[in-house]
Amino acid sequence: MNILITSAGRRVSLVKAFQKELKTLIPEGKVMTTDFNISLSSACRVSDGAFQLPLVTDSDYLNLLINVCLQNNIKLIIPTIDTELLLLAQNKQLLIKNGITPIVASHDFINICRDKRQMSSFFIENNIKVAKEYSKYDYKLPLFIKPFNGSRSVDTFIINSHEDLTEYHFKNENLMFLEYLDHSKYEEFTCDLYYDKNHYLKSVVPRQRIEVRDGEVNKGITKRNVLVDYIKEHLSYIDGAIGCLTAQFFKHLSKDKIYGIEINARFGGGFPLAYAAGANYPKWIIEEYLFNKDIAFYDAWEDNLLMLRYDNEVLVHDYKE
Repeated sequence: MNILITSAGRRVSLVKAFQKELKTLIPEGKVMTTDFNISLSSACRVSDGAFQLPLVTDSDYLNLLINVCLQNNIKLIIPTIDTELLLLAQNKQLLIKNGITPIVASHDFINICRDKRQMSSFFIENNIKVAKEYSKYDYKLPLFIKPFNGSRSVDTFIINSHEDLTEYHFKNENLMFLEYLDHSKYEEFTCDLYYDKNHYLKSVVPRQRIEVRDGEVNKGITKRNVLVDYIKEHLSYIDGAIGCLTAQFFKHLSKDKIYGIEINARFGGGFPLAYAAGANYPKWIIEEYLFNKDIAFYDAWEDNLLMLRYDNEVLVHDYKE
């Protein structure tokens, strides 16, 4: 029984984590990958087999994906980018009929995660504070501007004065004007959450974001703080959530104030820190979906584990295009 990590790109650590856990439980098991250009994907180079697929927007993508799975005894699909999630969720029953289980949340919950305004409503319904959204004609400085449907910190702006605002900010209907949460007063955390197949929370690992590069944590540290109990209280069950979710929160340095920012319904780029700390989400996915085991709540991960990322190389000899 094999696993497929799609759009693997440079997620070498995630591939290696699944390889380690799968081979422990199923020695002959393989962790395979797909990408738009497998020859230039470091994760595809270290996986047990790689398959080139078109972009997820291609009309033949799903059929090609299913064929890859059927021809290679792939039983689980682990998506890694937002654009795949809706397609996999919409076609989940078709995949299951073919003996393939995509580890993907429900269509409805993914739609919430993909729309920052719906996400704000979701947080409010769960008694979690959110940054106020202003009208573009009635706002207070400083502002934080971001797209309601964006990712990877693209098109985000901190506005300190009226001179920083441009026609682009006002005319772009995708951009939201939000209350700015001052980084000198708030700490920013990404929390890796694990939800079992019945949508119950089984683990919370807050990672403080010390430094971010291209929207992904470059330096981070695990922190066993109030966010663990806070998330257990407010998000112990999320209808439609399964597997790894990545949730972002701001926590005030001195006051009892926590703001929900967003949730991504997939593994985040900084998950290797939570895995290194002992939160073994790859193992739990394998146990739940290939061995039908129940997952107990896990809270014994390593506190204050610091991750300092650096660039490394995957060398390919005699490479030909």
